[in-house]
Amino acid sequence: MKVHILDDWFDTLRGLPCFAKLQGLDVTVWTDHCDDVAALAGRLQDAEVLVLFRERTQITRALLERLSNLKLISQRSAYPHVDVAACSDHGVLLCSNMHGGAPAYAAAELTWALIMSGMRDLPAQMVSTKAGRWQVGVGKTLRGRTLGLYGYGRIAKTVAGYAQAFGMQVQWWASEEGRARAAADGAAVAASRAAFFASSDVVSLHVRLKPETKGIITSVDLATMQPGALFVNTSRAGLIAPGALLAALQAGRPGKAAVDVFETEPMRDPDDPLLRHPNLIATPHIGFVTEDEFDLQFSDIFDQVVAYAAGAPTHMINPEVLAS
Repeated sequence: MKVHILDDWFDTLRGLPCFAKLQGLDVTVWTDHCDDVAALAGRLQDAEVLVLFRERTQITRALLERLSNLKLISQRSAYPHVDVAACSDHGVLLCSNMHGGAPAYAAAELTWALIMSGMRDLPAQMVSTKAGRWQVGVGKTLRGRTLGLYGYGRIAKTVAGYAQAFGMQVQWWASEEGRARAAADGAAVAASRAAFFASSDVVSLHVRLKPETKGIITSVDLATMQPGALFVNTSRAGLIAPGALLAALQAGRPGKAAVDVFETEPMRDPDDPLLRHPNLIATPHIGFVTEDEFDLQFSDIFDQVVAYAAGAPTHMINPEVLAS
């Protein structure tokens, strides 16, 4: 079987233990990014299996129409970047382990790093020190402050553990079902959505991007936050209403934001107004970018490839393809 792996930008996967699972298969690893549909289709003409690196490449109907040999797309987690209907129409099976076996500790750790960076203004302090200007501004201690976690999932629960270790108070908001689970677990659920945003010194967003969650964070939510508060997003940019975060920073509520995700990725426009805002801390979608997390995630992805090759596919999103 001819397997093509897209967007392994630092050629990391071949050096990880999980790569041995593909032994005996014809594997091609692409270490750059290609947006042009015709050029990408040319690369993938002989591909029977396509392995995706999260949402780095959009799998569109226009691309699938050109890949007559493709039978399987294997990836992990949500798939807003994949046209599932087009996959089904072209006889391509999509397999994606939606949950995995453990929290994404890498994403939780980056979230905590951004919280600390934002509350102590570390990027500006570093720039000032390297420029010979010494201190600039005064930070905030975490102990005794309130962390608001939006979304009651595994990553958020891991971040909550870090916050409690630092002496923060943790409160929650989520869907109605998520709030019910939090309350049943004895967690502190805010009295209302407005109270959640207004009373949190830090709000960190941990929700999957789905059609029903797109734009779930509104300009009203952000405007309710304190001028000295920090908003953190290591989930997906599409969870925030278009333009709302930039407008909120310009209005001074919240006072700062720290994000790992953007509407356009890779974000390579240094003149992007959100990226240029002085009260934004930004990282280039590295929440999952550690060797340990790659090995965990691609172990699942490669297991799906091996299972398909053995005639017993797993984590099928469009199983009707096999019946046609």
